[in-house]
Amino acid sequence: MKSIRKIGVLTSGGDAPGMNAAVRAVVRTGLNNGLEVFGIRNGYNGLINGLIEKMDSQSVSDIIQRGGTILKSARSKEFKTPEGRQVAYDNLMIHGIEGLIVIGGDGTFTGANIFGNKFDFPVVGIPGTIDNDLFGTDMTIGYDTALNTVVEAVDKIRDTAYSHNRLFIVEVMGRDAGFIALNAGIAAGAEDILIPEHPILTEELLSHLKNDWRKNKKSGILIVAEGDTSGGAFEIMKQIKSETDYFDIRVTILGHIQRGGAPSCFDRVLASTLGYEAVKALLRGERDVMVGKVHRETKLIPFNKSIKYHKDLNRNTLELVRTLSS
Repeated sequence: MKSIRKIGVLTSGGDAPGMNAAVRAVVRTGLNNGLEVFGIRNGYNGLINGLIEKMDSQSVSDIIQRGGTILKSARSKEFKTPEGRQVAYDNLMIHGIEGLIVIGGDGTFTGANIFGNKFDFPVVGIPGTIDNDLFGTDMTIGYDTALNTVVEAVDKIRDTAYSHNRLFIVEVMGRDAGFIALNAGIAAGAEDILIPEHPILTEELLSHLKNDWRKNKKSGILIVAEGDTSGGAFEIMKQIKSETDYFDIRVTILGHIQRGGAPSCFDRVLASTLGYEAVKALLRGERDVMVGKVHRETKLIPFNKSIKYHKDLNRNTLELVRTLSS
């Protein structure tokens, strides 16, 4: 087996706190193993447009505490085409790059899997997404920081809710998965949580809220994942108002504030560990795999599994939420 001498690293899809820590780990682990490391800017678009630069230890100095990604990120329509992937491969060959590390989520790994198989090219993935929805790892880079951001915001919103006897509906990210909503809701003491994995009928939600009202609970927090089947926070507000006038309701959509900010200690350690392990995996000849953490152990999960299988959410936790909020 031919030994790898040059590797590339890119970040793709939505940014997540801790991506910089992962890039730092990849670069410095690569250099310490005698490799040349190239940073690819703007994700797969950068591969196609030749935005490839050699990196050294100083390139990743003073970034472990920074949110976002110094390599930038973008979603690439062109990379989804055979012609775009061919240009990307040609650019890697121009620079002599023999292995690639991609940091991102489901879409990133889908592209990496197709690319690696088409060109018989070694690619290893690092899970970086605040949604924590990738199969094969307990936690993804950025999830812990996003949770803490949501909880801090909801704590502040609750002060206003209490002061004005209001019900606040707080919409958080999670187009296809409710991990942020569920765990932030527990930590913030939400009265109820609405997530894509467990649709709640309007009648069920109203019954719960009216029961709170009868107990003289005049303020509260509902946390809604953006992908909830009810249609989002404003639609839920309309449904509640159409059925009862008990509540003075306000909506807050947290939006992209959840993506930003300095990564937590947990995310910095996770990103550093996975970055290190990703380089080691390439050096061992691994390819078409994601590096994950399961029960504190590093695991390699084939891309086709991390993409295909759904990561289960513990729906029984919703009962916990309602029990503790009563």
